[in-house]
Amino acid sequence: MLHSAVTARPTAWIQPVSAWLLNNVPPWLLLLSLSVVIAGGAVLIQAIARRRFPGLKGDAQNDVTRFAFTVVAFLYAFLSGFLINAMWGQINGADGRAATEGSAAMQQAKGLVVFDKADGDLIRQSLLDYLREADAEWPVVADGQSYPAADAALQRLYVAYQQVQPRNETQQKFLVVALNNLDKMSAERTERVTVARTDTGPPWSLWLVNFVTSAMVLGCAIIFGGQRSALHFTMVAVLGLLVACVLFLMVELSHPYLGEIATSPEPLQEVIQVLSPN
Repeated sequence: MLHSAVTARPTAWIQPVSAWLLNNVPPWLLLLSLSVVIAGGAVLIQAIARRRFPGLKGDAQNDVTRFAFTVVAFLYAFLSGFLINAMWGQINGADGRAATEGSAAMQQAKGLVVFDKADGDLIRQSLLDYLREADAEWPVVADGQSYPAADAALQRLYVAYQQVQPRNETQQKFLVVALNNLDKMSAERTERVTVARTDTGPPWSLWLVNFVTSAMVLGCAIIFGGQRSALHFTMVAVLGLLVACVLFLMVELSHPYLGEIATSPEPLQEVIQVLSPN
């Protein structure tokens, strides 16, 4: 996984920025801000460059610029696609863990009818308490903090199952299945919490490569000898918007448990609705 490639120290200045943006800035505002800053900045640099270096208005350097732009654009597209695909894979992996955790809890909820009423009620309440604590834990661990209440609730759930004394073969089989599902749910939660608390986002080297290739793409467009200023400025602005969109996607996908695209506790919330009194 990308976030496990390096320790937290090299990314210490990037990770808090990306995490802060995901926690505090709406996606539409982030995209708009990046578009204005990058596209507007590129157009401003272009205007200054054309004023200070009139030779850029000619086409003497265009042959070299076209060749450089072709190479740089291909490299930028390849690297950006690779990074976004890898980050999206992390989101899918987190979604899969959440779905497994939720499905295991749902199987436990559905199997409660097999046990005696007293045992079933105790397990139901313990399971509901744990799921509520796990739901409350979600944003806490995403910020790198611990949430002991969820651990305590999970321990009480284990104790509730251990107190069951099956009276027939059916209850015995369902108890074994329930304990297996509980172990699966616990294992998925442990992995989720570990990933969320240790997540540092993409390593600084990948951010640097993206920044450098983005600057090279915009630089080639700026120094291109466009005779028609309006078309030239439009081309630079469009490329600036493209770079802004790529950077926006990288920020949004950089943390599996933060932001609009991040994995949500919805699978757990569905089980809570099933177990909650009507």
